[in-house]
Amino acid sequence: MKASRWNRLVHRWGSILIALPAVCILLTGFVLQLKKQSSWIQPVTQRGSERDPSLPFEQILEIAKSVPEAEIQSWSDIDRLDVRPAKGIVKVRARNRWEVQLDTASGDILQVAYRRSDLIESLHDGSFFTDWVKLGIFLPTAVVLIVLWGTGVYLFFLPHLAKRKKRLQRSRSLP
Repeated sequence: MKASRWNRLVHRWGSILIALPAVCILLTGFVLQLKKQSSWIQPVTQRGSERDPSLPFEQILEIAKSVPEAEIQSWSDIDRLDVRPAKGIVKVRARNRWEVQLDTASGDILQVAYRRSDLIESLHDGSFFTDWVKLGIFLPTAVVLIVLWGTGVYLFFLPHLAKRKKRLQRSRSLP
């Protein structure tokens, strides 16, 4: 089988095999590119009053408990704390995807908002489904996309290479 025929076959069937996961990756990647521009995807990071964090962890938990949307009762309800000393804030991310931004000096609540970017990222990398889907479908999709890129580049340049080869043969056959 000629290389060009094999490339077309791989390109055609490879694209069919990865169609659904690739669309999921592409669409969520597109949305994630806009996360800093859209507060619907990811809440805008606020600024606190001072740069030096002085808020103790116990107080962070108590303040976060006072926000009904976050549904925080204990540390187990918190996914992570994102401390931004340069901005003077700490982001408390609840397991239910609500984010509470606190001033690290005063303890004031600067913003409470729903954070969709983590959900979109988990869809993007396949971890939303299961580890089996992430490693068994999304990872091979990435490999097949690399192969499709290579075969596509080859198929793009194939006519140019063929024309060049014919020109060289013609120029060698002329006296």
